[in-house]
Amino acid sequence: MINIAIDGPAGAGKSTIAKRVAKQLGFLYVDTGAMFRAMALYFLRNHIDLENSELLKNESGKITVELRFEGGEQQVFLNDENVNQYIREEKVGKAASVIAVNPAIRSRLLEIQQEIAKKNSVVMDGRDIGTCVLPNAQVKIYLTASSKERARRRYEELVAKGEVCDINAIEEDIIKRDYADMNREISPLRQAKDAVLIDSSAMTIEEVTDAIIAQYRSIKA
Repeated sequence: MINIAIDGPAGAGKSTIAKRVAKQLGFLYVDTGAMFRAMALYFLRNHIDLENSELLKNESGKITVELRFEGGEQQVFLNDENVNQYIREEKVGKAASVIAVNPAIRSRLLEIQQEIAKKNSVVMDGRDIGTCVLPNAQVKIYLTASSKERARRRYEELVAKGEVCDINAIEEDIIKRDYADMNREISPLRQAKDAVLIDSSAMTIEEVTDAIIAQYRSIKA
């Protein structure tokens, strides 16, 4: 099995790129961030204190997160409910960053993710795929972009949905999330030593996709 690990900060386009690469190569796409978001959604819905580690650990026992591939697309199920339409909300993303430092939650999801990668050729994206989840992945990518560019992309995405937002506030949130992800005690965001750095600030989606596929083909040559 071939594993492709794509890491990087929030808003770098990891999920969009990973989906495209997986589709072109015929691999399974695994969005680990979506799994954390699903758990975060559960905690938000049930008004669980995200800073209470012991409570998170106890409540996590009531949660099942499953990835199902239907019609060629990944669907995320939280306790048998398809929650794809809910997990991309801004508040859920912020909550996911908070709970991602909880060892019990990380351990539980890690087992699921590694089992998927053992049985399938996958493209998996997240914050610690190349460093922790799939340390032996044959292809490792660290995908990033400037905070200003990531804020612009997010702003345009929200405006397209009819939302009123402040691009400066979005960038400020991105910078804060970067700091939290890079300085957390458990599996902080960092570039693996053997990962290829791709800065997509001035690149198109097609160019980034082609660059990653080129890396894959180089190991197959």
